[in-house]
Amino acid sequence: MGNYNRFWRWHFYAALFITPLLITLTLSGIGYLFYTDVENRVYADLFFGKSSKTETLTVDEGIKQARNQFDGFAVSKVIMLDEPYNTRLTMKNAAGEQKYVFLDQQNQTIGSQDARYTFSNVMRETHSSLFVGGTVVNYLVELAATWAIFLLVSGLYLTFKGRVWKQRQKLSPRQSNKKRHAIVGTIITIPMIIIIFTGLPWSAFMGDFIYTASQKYPSLGQPQVEALTSDMSEVPWATRKNEAPASTDAHAHHGGMNAATVLTNESNRLPIEQLMQKIEEAHISKPYSIVYPSSDDGVYTVSKSSNTGVTGLDVSPYEEMTAYFDQYSGRLIAQTGYEDYGILAKWFTWGIPLHEGHLFGWANKLLNTVVCLAFLLVIFWGIKTWLSRKAEKQEFAPPKVSSPISFGFLSIVVVLGVIMPLFGISLLVVALIEGILHITRGKRGRTA
Repeated sequence: MGNYNRFWRWHFYAALFITPLLITLTLSGIGYLFYTDVENRVYADLFFGKSSKTETLTVDEGIKQARNQFDGFAVSKVIMLDEPYNTRLTMKNAAGEQKYVFLDQQNQTIGSQDARYTFSNVMRETHSSLFVGGTVVNYLVELAATWAIFLLVSGLYLTFKGRVWKQRQKLSPRQSNKKRHAIVGTIITIPMIIIIFTGLPWSAFMGDFIYTASQKYPSLGQPQVEALTSDMSEVPWATRKNEAPASTDAHAHHGGMNAATVLTNESNRLPIEQLMQKIEEAHISKPYSIVYPSSDDGVYTVSKSSNTGVTGLDVSPYEEMTAYFDQYSGRLIAQTGYEDYGILAKWFTWGIPLHEGHLFGWANKLLNTVVCLAFLLVIFWGIKTWLSRKAEKQEFAPPKVSSPISFGFLSIVVVLGVIMPLFGISLLVVALIEGILHITRGKRGRTA
C-alpha cells in the first residue's frame, strides 16, 4: 500500500494548493471558447456597422483619418477580414496602450475599443496570466496546468488500484462522492490531458522550450528565416518569433539608416492599398493581418493563422502562412506556409485551435465545454469527499508514508518531470523542502 498512500497524499496536497487556480483557468477557458459568439453580438456595431458618412475613402485615407482622430496613437497592424466584418486597426501610443479602431466598407471610422478590456482579451489574459501578467504569475499558471496533469495521472492510478468502481451495497456520502470523483475523472483524463498539452505551447517556460526545440531542428518546427521582434499576436505559433528579412531598398530611400532606427518618416513606405494588390498577386486571400515594419529596413509581415484571439481572423491549419513584403517596393521576399512546417509545428498548428475550440466548429466548442464542466464536477466532488472525511472526524490529510519511495512511483514522477520541465523543477523544490523538514524533525527528536 506504500505506493497507493504516497500517490493519495501527493494527490491530496496538490489539489489543495492548486484547486483555486484550476477553477479560475477552467472558467476563463470556457469563456474564451465562446468569445466569437459573445463578441459578434456585443460588438456588432463595431464589427458590422456603418458610418453615417457615405464618402468612400481608400484604406490609407481611412488609416490617416483614424490617426488624426486618435492623437498620439500610431497604427501598428491592419487586419483585413472577410465580409461582413469591418477592417480592424491596432493602434499604439508611446506608453504602450492599445486601441482597436474599426473602419467600415467605405473605410470610414466606426469607433474604437480599449484593447485590454475586450471580452476575448479579458478571457485570454485571465486564462494565461490571471489578468495580472509578469513572469512569476505566468509560471504559476503553467505550474497549475502541469500539476493538473499529475492530478489526472495519479487519480487514474488511485481509481484502478483502489477499485473505486467496484459495486457496494450501501455507500456512505463520502464513498459516494469519492466514486463519482474517481469515475468521472477517469473518463475525462485523456481529453483533459490533450486540452492542457495543446495549450502549453503558449506557456512561459515549456512554451519557450518547445519553440526553441522546433527552431533548432527544422524537421520538428520550420525553416528559419531569422527572429521577429514586432508585436506578433496574430502570427502563427510556428513563425511568431521569426525575424523578418530586411527590406533591401532601405538604404536607397533613407540614406544608410541602420536597422535599429525607429521609423520616423513613412513617406516612402508603400501604401497599404498598393500592398494589398501585391498580396492579391501573391494569391493570399482574406482574412489576413498586416504588421507594419518596426525599422527602416524592416518589412511588412502578412499572416494567416489558425490560432488567434481576433474574431473573424482564424483559418484552417492548411491555410496558415506568413509572408514578408519589402516595405518600399512591395516585393514578396519570403513566405512560409503549413507545408513547410516540421512535425512539431504541424502538430501544434492543429492542437492550438483544438484547445481554443474552433478547429471543427461548434462540435469542438461543445466537446471542450463538456470536458471542462466535467472537470469542475470532479473538483466539486473531490472537495465534498474531503469535507465528508472531516465530518466523519477522520484525519485532515491522508496518512504519512514511512516506506521507501518505490521504483514505480519514482519512474512516473521522473517521466512527468522530463516531459514538463517546470513541473520537474517544482518537484525538486518540494523534495528539498521535505528533506530539510525531515532533518529538522530528526534533530528535534534527538534533542528531546
